[in-house]
Amino acid sequence: MSEGQSDSEEPRKLVLPPKAGRKLAFFGAPLLLVAGLVAGYGHYTDPGPLQDAKTFVIPHGNNARVTKALQDDSILSPTWASGTFFRIAAFLTHRDGQIHAAELQFPARVSVAHVLEILRHGKPVSHQVTVPEGLTALKIAAILNKASALSGDLPTLAEGTVFPQTVSYVWGTSRQALAEKLQKMMSTRLAAAWDGRNVEALDGLIQSPQELLVLASLIERETAVPSERPMVARVFLNRLKLGMRLQTDPSVIYGLSNGAGTLDAPLTHEDLQTPGPYNTYLQAGLPPGPICSPGQSSLDAAAHPADGKMLYFVATGSGGHNFAETLADQDKNIRAYRAHLSGASQNPN
Repeated sequence: MSEGQSDSEEPRKLVLPPKAGRKLAFFGAPLLLVAGLVAGYGHYTDPGPLQDAKTFVIPHGNNARVTKALQDDSILSPTWASGTFFRIAAFLTHRDGQIHAAELQFPARVSVAHVLEILRHGKPVSHQVTVPEGLTALKIAAILNKASALSGDLPTLAEGTVFPQTVSYVWGTSRQALAEKLQKMMSTRLAAAWDGRNVEALDGLIQSPQELLVLASLIERETAVPSERPMVARVFLNRLKLGMRLQTDPSVIYGLSNGAGTLDAPLTHEDLQTPGPYNTYLQAGLPPGPICSPGQSSLDAAAHPADGKMLYFVATGSGGHNFAETLADQDKNIRAYRAHLSGASQNPN
């Protein structure tokens, strides 16, 4: 009872205007629901049920679908109250940003507040795929098709058009988009190699960027030692200048394997006599196209060959090659190679 009110006076009643009553009824029920859910579920920032950190793909769709996916993966509690509370929390904080469909990392015991922060502003998980140097288009396609975080079909890859590289991407990136990125890189690198080529050293033997790419692919498949690649380039150019056949085994293997680049058995003398456009023992000049995707080192070697009169090379047996100007010296190197193999077989340790 307030001061000045007599015992006989009845308490005055609060009378709301009709519109105010309707507003209270309209807003009061949701607010009471939220209050009840908060009391029953826990605080907005309380630790959640997720036991261990995990990566999870947030699907496309509305909040209800996202909520169910989070509950199914134990990031949120599976109860009805938990799901409802999360959807209301997402609605009330919608000005903080949109929820994105992506592959995201969630820490253990992540709270509702943190889940929403990750859904709106979290950095997508980064994946990597590596295309090694010297692979054929068929083998590159196999790598890209096995990358499970990529999506969609991969178009047919033309040989030599994909630059060997390790690239990062996020879940859902299309295979076509990633392939086009690598193809653009090859186009850029090839153009740069062609523009910066040693014109005098090439002596008019390589007439176009495509021919430079073919030469680089042969170099790539002949040696894995970067320092040798300019010398391999010189051998091929010297042979072209003299009208000799290139006689490069990797090109023959490419043709016999229908573009796979490998055979199930060692190359035989009969294989070398099998006609085909890539048989450089029978066909003069460069093969009709590249036999793999060469890396930067091979592109540079093709554009900047070494000086010299070398016409031959043979493996040393220990990872490199011996080069020779004459057939007699080549025969000596072959004998040394065979002796190395014989010694290695007798002393395997």
